[in-house]
Amino acid sequence: MSPHEVADGRLSRLITRARSVVLVRRTGGRPAPLVEAAVLTLVILLFSRLHAAAGKDVVAATAHARALQSLERTLHLNVELTANQWLTAHPSLILPAVSYYRLYYVAIIGVLVWTFLRHADVYVKVRRTLVAMTVLVLPVFWALPMSPPRFALPGIVDIVARHDLLTSRPSGSGQNLYSAMPSMHMGWSLWCAYAVWCALRPSHPRLAWLAWIFPLGMAAVVLTTGNHYVLDIAGSVALLIVSIAAVRAWNTLTRHLRI
Repeated sequence: MSPHEVADGRLSRLITRARSVVLVRRTGGRPAPLVEAAVLTLVILLFSRLHAAAGKDVVAATAHARALQSLERTLHLNVELTANQWLTAHPSLILPAVSYYRLYYVAIIGVLVWTFLRHADVYVKVRRTLVAMTVLVLPVFWALPMSPPRFALPGIVDIVARHDLLTSRPSGSGQNLYSAMPSMHMGWSLWCAYAVWCALRPSHPRLAWLAWIFPLGMAAVVLTTGNHYVLDIAGSVALLIVSIAAVRAWNTLTRHLRI
């Protein structure tokens, strides 16, 4: 065998090994990319199917919305109509608000990829938190269907439906229209902030706090567009906290099982 053939054989084995490591093996503390992508895709598909099947009882969703509105009035938190009227009075802000509302998934993907590539030490923790949120919220959607302000609060303008970036159909068409509690737009944006905060806190503690601006902006958007109540946002905060606690409990349990 000539030296050239030997060199080609070594190169071929090296490439094969590199592909194996990159696609199906853990590297640098990270899960295998191909396996990770497959698992996350499966989680997303299952969540979408189960979410779409939940909350079909319009009567119950409307009743729950009326009860929530009453509670907010008692707590002086009923700002949804005022917020919506403010946005409709400022048309130059409508397109940015709808873009913020619709394109949040870009932030989720970006944060997942960024933490996977640059912050492997926190990736597994924040990914488990994301999965925990998708699992824990489904029973709430099934047990507590909630009609959003744009359907249940007189005077609210459905801004996203009128100025939608993605479709000309009514806002939410083909999706679960009655899962306002908690707000998952808010929940996912809170998760993005939490993931970035976890990644940057050790090296850039002050910069890490800026990540929380994203969910603050989302809170303003979901209120002004008539998609959620103030208490929906509070429910999203509670969901993140419970999910973080669940992941910590799971990690503690698995450590004990290894001992």
